[in-house]
Amino acid sequence: MGVMRKLSPQARIVLDALATERDWLHGYELSRRTGVRPGTLYPLLERLADRGLLEAKWEENLAAGRPRRHAYRITADGDHLRARLAEPPVPAPARTTRIVSRPA
Repeated sequence: MGVMRKLSPQARIVLDALATERDWLHGYELSRRTGVRPGTLYPLLERLADRGLLEAKWEENLAAGRPRRHAYRITADGDHLRARLAEPPVPAPARTTRIVSRPA
């Protein structure tokens, strides 16, 4: 899977949309639901699939004359990462500052 970079806001939106559906969605439908424009969405979907956060497949059983389309769904790794990012961050322990007074 390689080095995990921080997820962009668009990536989080797409993962949330796929996690809510739990079924295969096409890029056009994802764009419509999330508001992420196709020029951003399709490279994003490819990167998320390369990182193992999404599955991608070619649509089967097409109606006559329809072009093939990719469909996407979230993987267990993608869902785990999405849930982890949704958790509030753990606060850092309070730092105590010791003030040292100097003699006058």
